[in-house]
Amino acid sequence: MRVSQIGIITKKKLKLDNQFPVQDMLIQTGQLAQYSSGVYAYGHVPYLVKKNIDRIISEVLTKYDCSEISLPLLQPENIWIESGRLEKYIAEGVMFRCKTDKSNYCLAPTAEEAVVNYAKDRIYSYKQLPVTYFQIGPKFRNELRARGYLLRGKSFDMMDAYSFGKNQDELNDKYNTMKKAYLEIFGKLGLKVQPVGADSGNIGGNKSEEFMFISDIGEDNILFDETTKIAFNSELLNRKDAQEYLKSIYGIKNIYNLKSKKAVELGHIFQLGDKYTKAMNATYVDENGECQNYIMGCYGIGVSRTLAMIYEKSILYNKNNEFDGICLPLNLTPYSVYMIPKFDDEEKVKQSIFVYQKLLQNDIPVLYDDRIDVSIGTKIKDSRIVGIPYVVVFGKTLNQGYVTVENNKTGEKTDLTLEQFIYNFTELERYRKDNFSLEEILKQKEIDYENSTNAKGLEKQFRFKWYTKNSF
Repeated sequence: MRVSQIGIITKKKLKLDNQFPVQDMLIQTGQLAQYSSGVYAYGHVPYLVKKNIDRIISEVLTKYDCSEISLPLLQPENIWIESGRLEKYIAEGVMFRCKTDKSNYCLAPTAEEAVVNYAKDRIYSYKQLPVTYFQIGPKFRNELRARGYLLRGKSFDMMDAYSFGKNQDELNDKYNTMKKAYLEIFGKLGLKVQPVGADSGNIGGNKSEEFMFISDIGEDNILFDETTKIAFNSELLNRKDAQEYLKSIYGIKNIYNLKSKKAVELGHIFQLGDKYTKAMNATYVDENGECQNYIMGCYGIGVSRTLAMIYEKSILYNKNNEFDGICLPLNLTPYSVYMIPKFDDEEKVKQSIFVYQKLLQNDIPVLYDDRIDVSIGTKIKDSRIVGIPYVVVFGKTLNQGYVTVENNKTGEKTDLTLEQFIYNFTELERYRKDNFSLEEILKQKEIDYENSTNAKGLEKQFRFKWYTKNSF
């Protein structure tokens, strides 16, 4: 991809929001676009990062036998009347509504009603249970206190999953399975989250846990019990039966022995029971031929929030502890390397274009800065602004037959011939979904080479195959 096509706005100096510097940078450099309070468009790179987050979520949940579907964003209000939640959502001003001469609709703030309606036309026997559906896509809520850019918006992306089972035991099993899946998902995303006890809010149900990322920019307070090491959202203290509830559910006997930390909620899981299936008459036939209501669980991940925290966590600082850009995780960045040609030398430009095209032929995503009216220094700075892990300038070192690849996160530099550059970034693409870096791959190849009993033979064989396939 050519940098001139991704819509980045180059700025000499960025004066950034102290609390949310990276997201503010994304706005100022055109990588996010704000249409109104809480309503955003994603630019090229952030959108592709979000798609990689979606991919990881989908892969993990599918591995845990969850079925991916797509429910309508425009929902008829009659299913909300059936569940008994319409008036409450209208009264609280949460729901965006669309009235027509035929019927009334709403933009989906959540999907319990829609998924129950979907399930009851398909699950009619105990033999089909348990089953879990999930989807990834937009939701719409009229947030009165939109804040933190993508952290709390009126339009946002989320993953929402719903389990259907025969009884509480099946719900407990699925709840614990989804908790395990969540920890795996956030682990792959490089976010260390803490499951904490939480209030179920408008969703309802008897038990819920939030997955919190400890951060000073969070709007939630989580409390840790020093004795049990159990954590919960401070909102639980607002319950009338707070002490009794915390003791019976979490084993916390002394609410005065707690420590507080700021955190961002990235996920939430609920045990709903029959709250929605009973209201909407969603049933299956059990072993005895009798109709029973499904027992439900609900599980959500804020994809937009997760994207925001990945960006905020990827910040780079200079020696003066000032913002110096970002470096996205290798398994999430859409491009591993940012190529900068030196346009005042025609031969070097030709070499850079050859390498760029060779990488594209090998299906290696790379950003090529083709902007003629921008200095090399600015381009290097922009490689950090868009968050690409590696940057390389096709300049004077080509006279000695190599280019220098710099790791934008660590500053480590690696000299590679053009053949090595193409080969090693082709290898990096094979392994970077597992978060292996270029340096780790080169080190492993060095170890493999040294341990080989026929190193010279291997080198000769490799070079023959390489030049046959990639000769200049």
